[in-house]
Amino acid sequence: MTETRDNGNTSGTPDPADTGAPLAAIAASLQRERRKAGLSLAELARRAGIAKSTLSQLESGSGNPSVETLWALSTALGVSFSQLVQPAKPPVQVVRAGEGPRFSAERADYVATLLSPCPPGARRDLYLIQAEPDRPRESEPHMPGIVEHVVLCVGRALVGLLDDPVELGPGDYIAYPGDLAHVFKALEPGTMAVLVSEHV
Repeated sequence: MTETRDNGNTSGTPDPADTGAPLAAIAASLQRERRKAGLSLAELARRAGIAKSTLSQLESGSGNPSVETLWALSTALGVSFSQLVQPAKPPVQVVRAGEGPRFSAERADYVATLLSPCPPGARRDLYLIQAEPDRPRESEPHMPGIVEHVVLCVGRALVGLLDDPVELGPGDYIAYPGDLAHVFKALEPGTMAVLVSEHV
């Protein structure tokens, strides 16, 4: 699968102010993790397969990061997706419907809302997925050892490994290796699922 990652500002991707993407948290996390890894802007951009100007914009708190760009950066840095996008939280958290940091795919009607990032001592992130049946969300392999768990809540979807997805209906569950190419293709309007990204 080929994904376009050179542009963090893709037309058709909602404005971060509208999506709830935490730009200040992303900027601070990118700077922190890049310095921890001892990487220059140019080297991190090269490893993630994105333009240096895109990374510079993100580190300055501007730009419009897609889910593909942020996954590429988290993989290149060897950290979980949530470490890049989640601001500090109080001990008790409630995420109302329509709230939370949301990230749109570049080439599919697919939105991932981070509901619960990986807390200290745990190794998982929890997302709400909303997708429409236009184009599938095809994902390149994430960091080694990631397993994705999906429970379909509403609608129908083809989910799993890119070369062998499984059709799911409401209440169905699938687990597959996230470090292999995988896909989420909505088959009905308003399809929703819960996804757990487990770092094993």
